[in-house]
Amino acid sequence: MEAQALLGQILLDGQGISRDPALAQTWFRIAAARGHNMARNMLGRCLEHGWGCASDAAAAAMEYARAADAGLDWGMYNLANLLATGRGVPRDPARALALYRRAAELGHAKSMNLVGRHYEEGLVVPRDLAQAHAWYRRSAEAGDFRGQFSHAAVLAEQGRVEDARHWLQRALEGGNLNFLRVAREQLERSAHPPLRRLALDYYRRAAELGEDADRQQLSAALSRS
Repeated sequence: MEAQALLGQILLDGQGISRDPALAQTWFRIAAARGHNMARNMLGRCLEHGWGCASDAAAAAMEYARAADAGLDWGMYNLANLLATGRGVPRDPARALALYRRAAELGHAKSMNLVGRHYEEGLVVPRDLAQAHAWYRRSAEAGDFRGQFSHAAVLAEQGRVEDARHWLQRALEGGNLNFLRVAREQLERSAHPPLRRLALDYYRRAAELGEDADRQQLSAALSRS
């Protein structure tokens, strides 16, 4: 079943072969039926996002829940995302946080960042900046680019600009396009000149990964610098 799950991922990503999300979903479903929890999680991803099928958030939630009940951190995280937003399931912020926390305690870096966000914003739990900062640091050290950006923001507020710059560079290296688009604009508004200058690197990376609009945004940023 490991080979079946791997084949599903290869087909989904188009690694060395033509991308085929529908066939990928078939192999994920076969592996999931045999007890492969990550395949079940990936089946949920296909159902949530409509990869090779019609989008069905409720069916995705069921697959995530099965993976989460079996102890898979990614299943917990993905189910929590649906619960936090009420997609496919009734909105339940408290249960979402409980799942993020369970996944975080298993070492899931993205969940660590979101636990931190709950404490920073006082969502479900009382606002606690010390707890938020501790979770951001753990997320950053575990390799999540959003956690690295969150941790850098805290360091910048503390005046530790060079430390913040280090983590922003790490986030730049691992960040996806949607993240880069938001982060570059936030960095332009930084009170610290070295961090404002780093925004140009975010614009450049987004231009490499993105579309004509991202390249136009880079040109505009260069003209402002």
